[in-house]
Amino acid sequence: MISFKEALQIVKNSAQDFGVDEIPFLKSSGRILKESIFADRDFPPFNRVTMDGIAIDVTSFQNGQRTYKIEGIQPAGSEQISLKNPENCIEVMTGAVLPKNTSAVIRYEDITIKNGIAIINIDAIYDRQNIHEQGKDEQKGTELIAKNTLIGAAEIGVFATVGKSFVKVAKHPKVMIISTGDELVAVDEIPLAHQIRKSNVFTLVSLLEKLHISSETSHILDDKVVLKSTIKAYLETYDVLLFSGAVSKGKFDFLPEVFSELGVKKLFHEVSQKPGKPFFFGKTEKCTVFGFPGNPVSTFVNCLVYFYPWFYKSVGSKMEEKTAILSENVIFKPNLTYFLPIKIHYRFGHLIATPINANGSGDLSSLLKADGFMQLPNDTTEFKKGESFKVLSF
Repeated sequence: MISFKEALQIVKNSAQDFGVDEIPFLKSSGRILKESIFADRDFPPFNRVTMDGIAIDVTSFQNGQRTYKIEGIQPAGSEQISLKNPENCIEVMTGAVLPKNTSAVIRYEDITIKNGIAIINIDAIYDRQNIHEQGKDEQKGTELIAKNTLIGAAEIGVFATVGKSFVKVAKHPKVMIISTGDELVAVDEIPLAHQIRKSNVFTLVSLLEKLHISSETSHILDDKVVLKSTIKAYLETYDVLLFSGAVSKGKFDFLPEVFSELGVKKLFHEVSQKPGKPFFFGKTEKCTVFGFPGNPVSTFVNCLVYFYPWFYKSVGSKMEEKTAILSENVIFKPNLTYFLPIKIHYRFGHLIATPINANGSGDLSSLLKADGFMQLPNDTTEFKKGESFKVLSF
């Protein structure tokens, strides 16, 4: 049995690059960008009017002029026009190009217009007032978004602005999620007294969807011949296999033996942690295999603790790390890394973690009361109120 720290490092070291996809920019939210995005023109691309009103040559105002004949109008989206007489003005709309020969914009609220004459009602105007200068935000050729950025709404807006209708993103692995066991029945079936409904595969599907990874699911009965033939095909077809169950020491826990017979290189099997100790991790030349324990909380924890970091490293990104302050004393005696279910809240700007009472790794409903897990190290058995530890929120 290896330590949690060793296991996590082995998993991270097994990360792999799955290449690049080029997809429509509107489909890229939540993906990892695999190219740098540059400004294709100045931002803004012209001197932009920021208020509805009139544009004047500010020199005339400084010389004492307060009334201006309206010479024309410059709507947003129209070609730039010119002020012909420096003692006149041009009506302008927000977003319009600033007319040539003008240097300030006075908003409608500060003027009175009557019979084609605009009267300025304020005493001070400054040069370049209410004008968003060309190139003030970014200049042409500037890197706007760096490679390996997680794409969100702001990035999508920038893609549209620079004309990137397709963007390069990290390609996601092809994933199959597999449950095993004769005791499991479909969600829409009524289980017999000795059966339960499948839930772990759908928990994993949902956890992967948070990463914008699509997956397929399969269920295999506890028949070694069937397991072997089915998994052999999956190893040749998918980049990642996520198993839930059949990796412990029970008489029908055939998976470690099947993996060995199919040429899966075992990198480790048991980890000194709770929950999730009987965790198998291995790989073939093409496929990475995560064999999670069958208890639902163990499956949940191990997906967050191992698959998430493996995936982030594979696509060239990093997981956000958080710590929280323990709200009460906790005693945990086995020499294991402990993932404590917690409720998280903020107090005076600090993240506070309150332990949740649960009935072990089979108590799936306990997660309904939790926001995440606090990672308690194995170097002590007593964890004091007020101490800070890493948390994994979900």
